Amino acid sequence: MTPVHLPRRRLLQAGAAGAATLALPSLHAQAWPTKAVRFVVPFAPGGSSEIIARAAAVEMGKVLGQSVFVDNKPGAAGNLAMQEVARADDQHTIILGHIGTLAVNPYIFDKLPYDANRDFKPVSLLAKVPSLYLVHPDLPVKTLPEFVALAKKQPGRLNYGSAGNGSAGHLAMEYLKKESGTFITHVPYRGTGPMLTDLIAGRLDAAAIGAAAVLQFVRTGKLRCIATGTAQRLAQMPEVPTVAEQGYKGFEMSQWYGLNVPSSMPAAAIERLAAAAAKAMKEPATLERLAQDAAIAVGGTPAEYAAFIAAEQKRWQPVIARAKIKPD
Repeated sequence: MTPVHLPRRRLLQAGAAGAATLALPSLHAQAWPTKAVRFVVPFAPGGSSEIIARAAAVEMGKVLGQSVFVDNKPGAAGNLAMQEVARADDQHTIILGHIGTLAVNPYIFDKLPYDANRDFKPVSLLAKVPSLYLVHPDLPVKTLPEFVALAKKQPGRLNYGSAGNGSAGHLAMEYLKKESGTFITHVPYRGTGPMLTDLIAGRLDAAAIGAAAVLQFVRTGKLRCIATGTAQRLAQMPEVPTVAEQGYKGFEMSQWYGLNVPSSMPAAAIERLAAAAAKAMKEPATLERLAQDAAIAVGGTPAEYAAFIAAEQKRWQPVIARAKIKPD
């Protein structure tokens, strides 16, 4: 067959068209976002969730070239916001993922208005907030093994408070009970504030509470910290060993917060958002802000975050089933 010789101009045009086609995905990735990004937080203002979201939003906005604004949408243990964002199709609505909405609610609610795995795609694990295991100073224990020994000696006599059924503090203590084989009576409250008041007053024996809320009381001796739920000791209290160090290998209990998007979000946008989140969580301003609340910045990849969510769901399903936890 006689070879076909194209004119030089047509060859150059064809090559340019091919290069433009190859560049389309990259151009598309750079085009997103085309407007401000709405960052939904499924809880009320003022807690760790808002602090982490706002710290991340400021820095992500710098990378993305569009503002990222936080929108608090509390209600129904985060379920209302999750339902709304799952159905969002504007490609510019994202949500703060949480241990509760992604790893707990699927097992404590008989029916959810969203599917944690099907309706959302993971983007990045942003931060962890350590849980501290605390006792009133009058309780005659100074370490976790001593606390467990006392609980086994007097099954059901010791009690612990939480912010309510299904709260992080409830889960943290039930997880410890499961791993240590102890029976400690649960006293649910309507919020951390009233529970903390009774713990400090000695009307409760123990509790597991996020570090930011109680560091001041530990430092002044109003509460005694017998263990941290983190994988490593906290810089703010290096003298306190972890639960894992005190006989429970692999134990970890922290509240965690990540970045999730509706499953309809294009892959190119997710990649750009993940890169922005990873950079945001490593910025000095972010690290300084989170350190004030003893929060630990992470900023991982979508694959790492997906694996983390799966592991957390596997961790909490048997704990919830054993304790027969149901929402208030």
